[in-house]
Amino acid sequence: MGLFILLALIVMPIVEIAVFIEVGGRIGLFNTIAVVFITAVAGTALLRWQGLSVLGRAQESLRVNRFPMEEVFDGLCLVFAGALLLTPGFVTDGIGFLLFLPPVRQILKRFAIRHISLRAQGRGAGARPDGVIDGDYVDITEAPEQGSPKATRLESKKQDDDT
Repeated sequence: MGLFILLALIVMPIVEIAVFIEVGGRIGLFNTIAVVFITAVAGTALLRWQGLSVLGRAQESLRVNRFPMEEVFDGLCLVFAGALLLTPGFVTDGIGFLLFLPPVRQILKRFAIRHISLRAQGRGAGARPDGVIDGDYVDITEAPEQGSPKATRLESKKQDDDT
C-alpha cells in the first residue's frame, strides 16, 4: 500500500501536467485556468451540501443509538473528494467528482469492508487454532498470608465492618 501511495505521488503530477498541456492546447490558457477555478468552487459547494447531508444522517443514527459507520465512511470520502477538487488538475477533479456519487462510495465501502475483514481474519485477541487461550490468572483459592498487602487491606476492612 505504501508503494502504491508513493507511486501515485510521483505519477499523478506528471499525468496532471500532460493533461494540462493537452487541454490548454485545445481550449486555451485562460479557459483552462477558468475551468480549474470553476471546478474548485463547484467542489467546495458540493462538499458543503453533501457534507451537511452526511452530518444529518450521522446525527439521526446517533439518535437511534446506532454507530454511524456508513456516515463516517461517506464523510471521509467527501473530505478526500473535497481535497482532490481543491487540488488543481483535471484527473484529480475527475476522481473527486466520482467520490461525490453515492454508488461509487458504495463500491468503495464494499471493497474496504472486504479488505479489512480479510486482513483481520485470524487476529483475535489470544485466539489460537488449537483452542488454547493465552492469558494471566491469579489464584484466589488460598487465603492471603498474614502481613501481605492484600491481607492488610482485608484485615482493615474487617475491622471497619466490626465497628
